[in-house]
Amino acid sequence: MGPDAFFALIAFAFATLWTPGPNNILLANSGATYGFGRSVPHLLGVALGFPLMMMLIGAGLGELFRSEPSLRDGLKYVGAAVMLWIAWKVASAGRAKAQGRGRPWRFYEALAFQWINPKAWSMAIGVASAYMTGASPFAEAADIASVFLVIGLGSAAGWTGFGAAIRRWLSTDGRLRAFNIAMGALVAASAIYILVDGA
Repeated sequence: MGPDAFFALIAFAFATLWTPGPNNILLANSGATYGFGRSVPHLLGVALGFPLMMMLIGAGLGELFRSEPSLRDGLKYVGAAVMLWIAWKVASAGRAKAQGRGRPWRFYEALAFQWINPKAWSMAIGVASAYMTGASPFAEAADIASVFLVIGLGSAAGWTGFGAAIRRWLSTDGRLRAFNIAMGALVAASAIYILVDGA
């Protein structure tokens, strides 16, 4: 990958990883609900999960989805359905209980979410198509995954930190309810957009 393509990839990674999307909205919600420290496993699952997905797609899994569009379409609908269910859970959530009834996402849950997140699949396949020449698939995939790992760690920490920063403002039940409904609505909107945009 030449310098121009590398800097274009960095710009693309910043634009896609820092803008609102299912992962960032859920991280902000986790930071606001549980605080930054308790949200670190969720943060790391997101930040490491997408680069891992990028590596596997770059190494050849993406070709399967390009050659079998029905698999990609099926994943899109399953992923959107799961995202809508998550949106409902976020929107209807109350205050986390001190007794531990509520909990942030675990590392493996956030890692696994990448594989049913249609936006992550679209990004990974698009990046592989645009920035890989095929000359050395594993090395190119590793380079791309490294860019997304570094920028993704910053993005995930930033969105979680944003949620944690407004936690005090959300100290009243009314504000927390409004915030959860807004976050749930944004996740639902992301799922609907993915379905409509790919139609």
